[in-house]
Amino acid sequence: MALTQKEIYTVKDIYALPEGQRAELIDGQLYNMAPPKRIHQKLINRLSQTITNYIDSKHGSCEVYPAPFAVFLNADDTNYVEPDLSIICDKDKLDEYGCNGAPDWVIEIVSPSTERMDYGIKLFKYRSAGVREYWIINPINRTVNIYDFQSNEKTGQYSFDNTIISCIYDDLNIRIADLLL
Repeated sequence: MALTQKEIYTVKDIYALPEGQRAELIDGQLYNMAPPKRIHQKLINRLSQTITNYIDSKHGSCEVYPAPFAVFLNADDTNYVEPDLSIICDKDKLDEYGCNGAPDWVIEIVSPSTERMDYGIKLFKYRSAGVREYWIINPINRTVNIYDFQSNEKTGQYSFDNTIISCIYDDLNIRIADLLL
């Protein structure tokens, strides 16, 4: 939910929030973040483990960062997001504060309070910023929307029971139902 707009907010306002309060900043507008539910955290943890183990097994150089992890999408001061998972392959984008520019792969886990953001505003922002692959995982509907921004070949909606092949890793297969066992 957007906070009352007093002006254009910047990253400076994000860092001035009271301790423990989290928000995202999109085009100068602040959006409060509600605490996640247990299934949300379980999915983040299991996905992070699965993707990290895959990258390590291939001796890959990409890095996986679960939220809270700062992503300055356009490397400006009016866009700051904390994707549930950010996979970054270009280490030049990383500094001590987070990622400056688009991650290669972003995963968001939907909650009722973030649905409009994840399926609408963030979908547009991630695509236009240069994210290559975007997953929206909906635990309530047990669906995963995949957006293959590179070639559009794997874009589609899948169920938790489907085996999903990553867009940026052709041999990484994930079945969300298996992560919830």
